[in-house]
Amino acid sequence: MLLLILENFVNCEVSVLFLKKHFTIIGLACVLSVPAVDAGAEGFAINEWSAEGVAMGGARMFAENDAANIAYNPASITKVRGEAFKQSAVYISPHGKYTAYDATGKSIDEGKNVVHAGWAPGNYYVKQLNDKDWIGVGLFSRFGMISEFERDSKVASNAFFSRLNGASLTPTYARKFDNKWSAAVGAEVNYVGLELQKNALGIIPTQTKGESWALGWNAAANYAFDSKNEIGLVYRSKVTHTMDADFRGYSSGITGSDHFTKAHGKVTLPDSWAIGYNHKFDDRTRVELNGTYTKWSTYDALNITFDDKFLGQSGSYSQKNWSNGWRYALGVEHKLSDKYTIMGGYAYDESVIPFDGADFIVPTGARRTYSLGFQYHDKKQTLAMTLGFIDIDGLSIKGHVAAGDTYDTARSHDNYAKVVGISYQRNF
Repeated sequence: MLLLILENFVNCEVSVLFLKKHFTIIGLACVLSVPAVDAGAEGFAINEWSAEGVAMGGARMFAENDAANIAYNPASITKVRGEAFKQSAVYISPHGKYTAYDATGKSIDEGKNVVHAGWAPGNYYVKQLNDKDWIGVGLFSRFGMISEFERDSKVASNAFFSRLNGASLTPTYARKFDNKWSAAVGAEVNYVGLELQKNALGIIPTQTKGESWALGWNAAANYAFDSKNEIGLVYRSKVTHTMDADFRGYSSGITGSDHFTKAHGKVTLPDSWAIGYNHKFDDRTRVELNGTYTKWSTYDALNITFDDKFLGQSGSYSQKNWSNGWRYALGVEHKLSDKYTIMGGYAYDESVIPFDGADFIVPTGARRTYSLGFQYHDKKQTLAMTLGFIDIDGLSIKGHVAAGDTYDTARSHDNYAKVVGISYQRNF
């Protein structure tokens, strides 16, 4: 019955030409208006770029005829036949708790992350120009997070609300040199919108809010040993944002009135390398292995300076000193028939956050993702649906009393996220 429902759904007429014409406007509005959720990959990275990608644990570098290859491996857009437009939406619902301790190790506060479920949208368009050349454009989120805790909690001195909305627009060119080699190069227009709220001195609410645009680039290459074995390599450059933001310190018994000033900061989003291997057992079954190395060491500090001092301070300074880390993924795809495919995946993200550099902006550790998906496809369209579960380790967090923290140490625990994804692709 489910298969019949899905087949009837994808056979419905949709306004695809309108969507293609307004791709950038619609896609950018979707990406910027939906809060990204810190539950996808370690740090504040997101790799839930399509339902199929989630279903295979992110090991989706060599998919056949998939426009979302722009996100996972730009060199593989040479596997798209003709012209394709795809939209994807992945729903992520994170959960977690924490306990704060004083210097003697006594518990002084307990609470939980206020659940902010959100959507990670993806929008992709690929066109085959001839037997050798392809162009495409993707619009999706590579970085993002959101977390919130009670405003009168002990941990609110560190952060009680944090949000990073991100969007990457990636125009791409790919070329197939022969039956073995293909390569791609692309630009990245990267947007971030940042909002941070915490209690200065443990009692005075403050808000820092701003946005920034910056440029990056990416490159990829695939090599096919034979009809069954293929490897790929993808590099994405770091992106440096210099942000001018608005700072507000709310009135209290100490300040007497609200304090407004301009704030300035600089954050470098990390560069990364991804390497993948694809093996086809036959025309029906294949497996992908993927490893992604992200240079999170670029996130060495979160320093914000003020034009006008607040409570005698010229800014907010916090050392992070994150380490570089790997994400490993395994994905399996099996065709049940000419129209139906099942997929499964597993991924493991190393923890990159040190005890001294941990905070309640990103209060999570290593992650294990388990996922299962289903796909219907014919010559003109593809519909995919997936379910996933992310088991997230806790994180020990050192309080910095000199910086205003009202706890000595803290520990997040019972962290997990539920994931649901859907994708639709139209071929021309």
